[in-house]
Amino acid sequence: MLKPNAVRAALREGREVYGLFCSIPNPVLVEMIGCAGYDFVVLDAEHALVDPEGLENLVRAAEAVGLTPFVRVPENDPGAILKVLDAGAMGVVVPHVRTRADADAAVRAARYAPEGMRSLNGGRVPGFGLIDLAEYVRRANEEVMVVPMIEDAEGVDALPEILAGGGIDLVLEGAADLSQSYGVTWRTRHPVVVDALRRIHAACVEHGVPYCALPRTPEDHEAWREAGVKAFVLGEERGLAFRALRGHLDAHRGGCPAGSDGVSGSDGVSGSAGVAGSAGVAGSAGVA
Repeated sequence: MLKPNAVRAALREGREVYGLFCSIPNPVLVEMIGCAGYDFVVLDAEHALVDPEGLENLVRAAEAVGLTPFVRVPENDPGAILKVLDAGAMGVVVPHVRTRADADAAVRAARYAPEGMRSLNGGRVPGFGLIDLAEYVRRANEEVMVVPMIEDAEGVDALPEILAGGGIDLVLEGAADLSQSYGVTWRTRHPVVVDALRRIHAACVEHGVPYCALPRTPEDHEAWREAGVKAFVLGEERGLAFRALRGHLDAHRGGCPAGSDGVSGSDGVSGSAGVAGSAGVAGSAGVA
């Protein structure tokens, strides 16, 4: 049943929030992320294979541990936005938003009239009737967040126009696909990519829209914090689990130090470049 969006409330109050991508569609993992203390989870329905019923159970698992569930949907798919919100997602992450028209389509699909034209439905989110349906429509428009991913050169250039049109609650960067868009694939610390991230952040500041960073190192995190950023995605559960498993094995078999096989420094998120300008190659286990 619809509840207040804790992430939205925290950002409005100037408090920091931390999230994690989740690409393994298993409710136990979602519960673990919540019990570990994260504020939100981005359930991946863009790259991961997850059926609608399974996605609804992932949302339920997040709700059970006080974790705010967002869902990353496939590109240009209003029908997917409708389904994940009807399943109970509190935010929809829309990849590859390049123009204001892309943003308008997402807002139209995610919000009820007069702000959008999301198809009316009952079901689990209004509590099967516990919440008056007219009241539910009003509250859903207040609580559900629309989160575009800016991960194309066109999107960076158009971001001031995208934000000026309203309806956007948070902007998430995607430096991996940005690197490809700029012709420096996987080099998420290339100066052209770092400059693009700075431009995204600056546009968000100018229009009063929160920016969500994906820091790869503690130094990246601190730099974004000093820049006033309050929202962070700290990687993906696959990369974190792999490094923990590999490090555990290496520590016991007395072989090479954990991370010396090339996974050191890869947090499982392609696109988590910081504000430093040094060139580098993103980890190969990332999420585009």
